[in-house]
Amino acid sequence: MTKPLAVIAGAGVAGLAAAWWLDKAGWRSVIIERAHSLRENGYMLGLSGLGFETARRMGLHERLEAGAFRIDENVYKDSKGRELLRLRYRDFIRDLPYLAVRRTDLVRALAEILPATATIRFGETIAGFTATEDRVDVTLSTGETIVADLVIGADGFRSSLRQKLFGPDDNCLRPLGYYFSVYDVGAPKQFDTDFVSYAEPGHLAEYYALHDGRLAAMHVWRETRPGLEQRQDRIDLLQTVSVNSHPQVRQLLEQTRREDSPVLIDSLTMIDLPKWSKGRVLLIGDAAHCLTLVSGQGAGMALASAEMLGEALRQAGDIGTALAHHERLLRPIITRLQSRSRKMAAVFIPENAFAFKLRNLVMRYMPRSWLGRYFSNAIRAEITLAANVGPGGKPAADR
Repeated sequence: MTKPLAVIAGAGVAGLAAAWWLDKAGWRSVIIERAHSLRENGYMLGLSGLGFETARRMGLHERLEAGAFRIDENVYKDSKGRELLRLRYRDFIRDLPYLAVRRTDLVRALAEILPATATIRFGETIAGFTATEDRVDVTLSTGETIVADLVIGADGFRSSLRQKLFGPDDNCLRPLGYYFSVYDVGAPKQFDTDFVSYAEPGHLAEYYALHDGRLAAMHVWRETRPGLEQRQDRIDLLQTVSVNSHPQVRQLLEQTRREDSPVLIDSLTMIDLPKWSKGRVLLIGDAAHCLTLVSGQGAGMALASAEMLGEALRQAGDIGTALAHHERLLRPIITRLQSRSRKMAAVFIPENAFAFKLRNLVMRYMPRSWLGRYFSNAIRAEITLAANVGPGGKPAADR
């Protein structure tokens, strides 16, 4: 008997993980990726809670630990280089298992364990699809048509498949009022700590030392103007944002220009949809419910969502039932995470000097046990939500 086929848009964390879990459910997958290779740019991310456990069940821990980063503390400095505070990550995550990796390394690890039932087709896109009760005819940019049982949109928060499924994005985009930028740059000799952040009102520049003697850089700044992600003069834009920053920030931008390193710029925008599927077409990961880097759980929830989908398809008698169960299980977790992201965004980067000083004062003198309890309890809450919802979306106590 021929195994059912899924066409997946996007070879990122969500798409690759979905292909792995679909294989466990007895499916085949074809992954359609717009880029001509796996994407190399990406920021540091932490895997904890549901995402950490999913990665463990996928056998990824050994691969990820080989390239993982040890984050002991983040030293915050102001624009004059004065130390503002030190945040030790173990104070936040306490006794929870945790992995700090680059998104690039996670994607590469997922590609390495891709099963034989899944193939990636680079340099192609989904031009359109026609869904009926028993199949989806997927038309590719090459003109080829693939007859599939399920289509999965895992093509990021600017998902083109989402727009094909639900129409223009105007009603589902929820900007948080920030932009971010990530890039790599050669580490200057005077950079003598693994993780440093230069903070100022309205702007944060962070640098983490990589294994190859380079730095992973990230800027986050308050900005409400639309469309900045389309600008070509990205270094010029970042220099304008950093005009009052510490001299090292500006020096690193000049070095990035000289190296001609790729620079990514995009807005921090959540996706808020009343449903994530229609018929035999489903959105997962950032395409469905972008949490933004404020949450710290985007990649982890992409992994966990893929596992939930695979299990739902394995257990359910039909696709409609499986997709409905997947959403019932995932929706309360995503709702909590998005609510937390909205609250944290309000104080993530203070806009003016007074709010900046007040935030730093509170963070400096607040007992670390309070912060640790808040973050660890939040992660455990997502784990509990997932554990307490079973087949059909019913609480465990009702089964």
